[in-house]
Amino acid sequence: MPIAEGVSFDLTVIWAFIIAFAVLVYVVLDGFDLGLGMLFAAEPKGQDRDLMMNSVAPVWDGNETWLVLGGGGLFAAFPLAYALILPALYAPIMAMLLALIFRGVAFEFRWRTTRWRRVWDLAFIGGSAVAALAQGITLGGLLQGIQIDKAARQYSGGWWDWLTPFTLMVGVAVMVGYMLLGATWLVMKTEGPLQSRMRHRAWGLGIGTVVFMGIVSLWTPFLQDGYYSRWFGGWNIVLAGFVGAAVLALAFGMFRTLMVKHHDYWPFLFALGMFVLGFAGLGFSMFPYIVPVQITIWEAAAPRNSQVFMLVGAAVLVPIILAYTAYSYWVFRGKMNPDEGYH
Repeated sequence: MPIAEGVSFDLTVIWAFIIAFAVLVYVVLDGFDLGLGMLFAAEPKGQDRDLMMNSVAPVWDGNETWLVLGGGGLFAAFPLAYALILPALYAPIMAMLLALIFRGVAFEFRWRTTRWRRVWDLAFIGGSAVAALAQGITLGGLLQGIQIDKAARQYSGGWWDWLTPFTLMVGVAVMVGYMLLGATWLVMKTEGPLQSRMRHRAWGLGIGTVVFMGIVSLWTPFLQDGYYSRWFGGWNIVLAGFVGAAVLALAFGMFRTLMVKHHDYWPFLFALGMFVLGFAGLGFSMFPYIVPVQITIWEAAAPRNSQVFMLVGAAVLVPIILAYTAYSYWVFRGKMNPDEGYH
């Protein structure tokens, strides 16, 4: 089924971009947080673990705001898509939410006990890993397509349709990518031996991320006819080549700055750029479908009056959320001092 053409920018398109933006910001902000949690397993020293957690302590609990905005926006602006996607991906979505809750509890409780700290550290590692894996599986399940009954407007697939080699591969890819963000975040926020180890780990994780991005990029067009025609139809193949070259250029910049001792911020920024380009590529593959490649955003959209009403609220809330998020990161900028905090 070919991707629809002749798209006009209307309220439905605006809401699609708002939800995509919320999901992207969540991936960017919570990605390094979850990656840091998984890297916990490689740092057995208590002092290093404390330093790692302190680097995200001021900002971590605000990241899920964007996840709520994305999920709530999907429910309000595209109720049909919500009703079709949730039953198909119920298991990985619930696993993600439970892991995030368990991880948040572990984050708080590990500071309040000495005897059980290792248990809560394991909970923090496990919650981070399960949440990242579940997010990747959810993405893979959506990309590979959802079996629906369009006449009855309901999900018609099975309970385990989300579990395929492709979804598992995307799940592992997200885990590796998040750990790359976590490693480069710690390169930016720490000094000394911990920073040196993270520079070393970022190399392997960076190579793994580039490889997985290549595999996903080559596999995805063959999942649905609409993906193939979007990327390889006409001049779009030139765009595909440009995106691939841009990702490789960002990866080169990241590896280059990882070798320069005083370029602590650039590896993280280059890694974020790779994620943004990858996300944009996925969006280009799917648009204008919200349930690939069967339900468009217009078919799934809420009534126009509802979209207008919600857009007024979003126009007020989104800038406020962006402002206080930016302010919190600005206040807690700079390196972590193991003895004093930020400096």
